[in-house]
Amino acid sequence: MLDRIFTKISTRIAAFAGQPASFVVAILLILVWGLSGPVFHYSDTWQLVVNTATTIVTFLMVFLIQNSQNRDAAAMQAKLDELIRAVDKARGQFIGIEHLSDRQIETIRDDLEKECAEEEARTGKPSSEETVERLRRRY
Repeated sequence: MLDRIFTKISTRIAAFAGQPASFVVAILLILVWGLSGPVFHYSDTWQLVVNTATTIVTFLMVFLIQNSQNRDAAAMQAKLDELIRAVDKARGQFIGIEHLSDRQIETIRDDLEKECAEEEARTGKPSSEETVERLRRRY
């Protein structure tokens, strides 16, 4: 339940924070703060207000942005896994490789690049061209 509430709140805040109006509001707040400097004689408290506010906002936004990126990445992986599952000649062993270590994923990438280079040397054309042609023939 807490997860759903956090997701709902973070989604709304992230959507609001990503709007041009939010940027304008932030600029206006900084302008108001800057223009109020003479009123407060540019005191330490006056400076502390903006430093504290921006630190708190930045700290909280890091968690909201990370949450949004985690959800986006998980959704993208689910979609890619479904494509792998649905395409006839796709290799199912690639489903879920995002859970492997960086070293394991790098090894898989190196093996794929080597395989593509070998296929290109054998056929005389890049393997991506062959894949695109195979998809075109399918539809």
